[in-house]
Amino acid sequence: MLSHDRVWAAIDALAERNSLSPSGLAKRAGLDSTAFNKSKRRSSDGRLRWPSTESLSKIIEATSSSLDEFLTLVQNAGQAAGDRLPAQRSTVPLLGIAQAGAGGFFDDAGFPAGHGWDLIELPVRTADGAYALQVQGDSMMPVYRDRDVLIVEPGAAVRKGDRVVVKTTAGEVMAKVLARRSARDIELLSINPAHPARTIAAVEIEWVARIAWASQ
Repeated sequence: MLSHDRVWAAIDALAERNSLSPSGLAKRAGLDSTAFNKSKRRSSDGRLRWPSTESLSKIIEATSSSLDEFLTLVQNAGQAAGDRLPAQRSTVPLLGIAQAGAGGFFDDAGFPAGHGWDLIELPVRTADGAYALQVQGDSMMPVYRDRDVLIVEPGAAVRKGDRVVVKTTAGEVMAKVLARRSARDIELLSINPAHPARTIAAVEIEWVARIAWASQ
C-alpha cells in the first residue's frame, strides 16, 4: 500500500542504504538540505505533506537506483534493516588528479583506460564507466580538501553550473565549474575563488566529464 508513512520511510531507507542522512540524500540530489526533514512531512496544522515526484526522481537518479528498487523500499517500509534491499557498493578505478594528465589513463571519450589505476570501494553504486580522482593539495579549497575523492561519470550529461573534470589536448586535467560552452570555446570557473576563470578554445578540449559527487 502506498501510504504517506511508507513513502517517507522508503526515503529514509534509501538514505541509509547509501550511508547518508536524509539531509545528505537531499543535498546529493541537488535539493534543499531540509527537504526531507521530519518537520517537513506535516504542515503546521497537522496535514500530511508528500514528497514531490520531482524530488523522488532526483534522489533515485542521484543514488543510481531505479523506480522498482524504490517501490521495493516502500513495500518493505517498517521492516528491519537486514530485511530491506542490501546496501549497494561499487569498486571503481582510482587515480590522483595530479597524475591524471599523463598519457595512457583515459580513452578518447574520457573513460578510464590502461594500467596504473588503483581501486577504491565506494559505499554506493555508481554508473558504468565511473572512476575516482583523489584531490592532492589545497588548490580546490574550500569545496574540496586534500585527499577528498571525486566521483566522475564521463557518460553523464553536462550542464551549465556543473562541477566537471576537463582534459585538454595538451594533457592538462583540471576540476572546474562549467560556466559556458559553445562551438568556439568553453569558459570554466575555478572551484577555489582565489584562482581566475579560464576560457579555452574548443579545439583544445579533449573531453569534459561531470563530477557526480565527492567522498569526503
